[in-house]
Amino acid sequence: MAFMLGLVGSFHCAGMCGPLAMALPHSQCRGFVSGRMAYNTGRIVTYCMLGLVFGLVGKSFSLVGLQRGLSIVLGVVLILSVLAPRKLTASVPIAHGVNWLKQQMASSLRSGSFSSLTVLGLLNGLLPCGLVYVACAAATISGNILGTAQYMAMFGLGTMPMMLGISLSGKVIPASFRLRMLRAIPIAVFCLGTLLILRGMSLGIPYISPDLTGNSSCCHK
Repeated sequence: MAFMLGLVGSFHCAGMCGPLAMALPHSQCRGFVSGRMAYNTGRIVTYCMLGLVFGLVGKSFSLVGLQRGLSIVLGVVLILSVLAPRKLTASVPIAHGVNWLKQQMASSLRSGSFSSLTVLGLLNGLLPCGLVYVACAAATISGNILGTAQYMAMFGLGTMPMMLGISLSGKVIPASFRLRMLRAIPIAVFCLGTLLILRGMSLGIPYISPDLTGNSSCCHK
């Protein structure tokens, strides 16, 4: 599910981060392909680190027995974000943080070195992105810190074909097709929200809604 979310969501990435990927300079000491791989690897590493942070949150809820409630709440939030999307005004501290990130990214972009392309990818992963937040929310309810990191890694790998393709060729898929595929993103988010709610309901359905109450003799992972 994480990989498919990243794969479908990469059409969103193409519109939001595509221009940056196309503007990547040639690495001064390494090859053209390796520089773009470094940028995308940096993004995925940041996603994994976010997974660890959100994993700690999910683990805390799991230890106090609130994991099921958290799963249902996150599922409802995701569904509401699709049915009634609203533009939220960023707070001043967040705006300052984003401006700082953009300044650091601009510096790395001008440098063009192999290490700077990696740093650029690391910073890119920290930029506010609704799709990344959706993935983090889904990863949180696993209650397993390493599991959340793995989830975010698979999400990042799902975005890799599109982002790497754009950075290598500048244009992989026609804009008209990308716009049509963007319509699939809300569907994927809605399905993910539904799965989170079902998981929180603990209906005893393997893989979809496993028993999280501890009353079942079977263990579904």
